Amino acid sequence: HTDAESNYKLVKDELLSHVPILDNQVIRISESLVNDSKLAAEDYDLQMSKALGCDIVNQPPAFDCILLGIGPDGHTCSLFPGHPQVEEKSKWVTFIDDSPKPPASRITLTIPVLNQAKNVVFVVTGGSKSDTVKLIVDGRDQALPAAHVAPSEGGLYWFLDDATAKYLTVNKPAEFKL
Repeated sequence: HTDAESNYKLVKDELLSHVPILDNQVIRISESLVNDSKLAAEDYDLQMSKALGCDIVNQPPAFDCILLGIGPDGHTCSLFPGHPQVEEKSKWVTFIDDSPKPPASRITLTIPVLNQAKNVVFVVTGGSKSDTVKLIVDGRDQALPAAHVAPSEGGLYWFLDDATAKYLTVNKPAEFKL
């Protein structure tokens, strides 16, 4: 995982290389399958079910915490507005080969997996996302994939800078800092 676009590379360089975690404790997309998104998604699904001791046909795993961001268009976790992957209900992992944002091919968890998590944390910065965050937080605009993230039994947390939170009408602490 040396590609600059690799999320795994980013996480490994910035987080995993600084904590005592064994390589076999991290489930990652197989580099040998990156040119076949469908097969890579199926393999990742299988790796997760084996590692987590779950049956992929039944209820998705309940991760302790999933950390997400949001794009200005309301996408999250490589789930983009207007793409069918947002509506995927039967799989844990899906793929996209026509992403509107590079790279074109991506592997991602599905909304049911995100919503099974014990905690989902959105970290969003930048004024370019303030309108989108308002639509999601204040209005739950279902056209935006991030609005579909609503853990069934877990917590949903937002960490926003002032520029991102400026249009929100929900109750905010008098002093809100990231």
